[in-house]
Amino acid sequence: MDCWIGVEHAGDQWLVRLAGRLSVDQVPDLLKVCGEHGSDPVAIELSDLLSADAAGIDALRRVRRAGALLTGTPAYIQLKIDTPA
Repeated sequence: MDCWIGVEHAGDQWLVRLAGRLSVDQVPDLLKVCGEHGSDPVAIELSDLLSADAAGIDALRRVRRAGALLTGTPAYIQLKIDTPA
């Protein structure tokens, strides 16, 4: 399964849900979705993310640096995100 990206407005923030395998093919869509909401807070739910390639990990680092809150991150993906490139 490729990566599914869902977006919903939850209270005062946007919730972006990722499921499947995040790869270079989905990175532009993820960055676009996260950048569309201006100054509104964005939370990214990753509990259904199975894997991410190097481009996907880099994109998650970028959106986190831009202020997105990553939640439900599987431990092995969190380790990749937190390890310097």
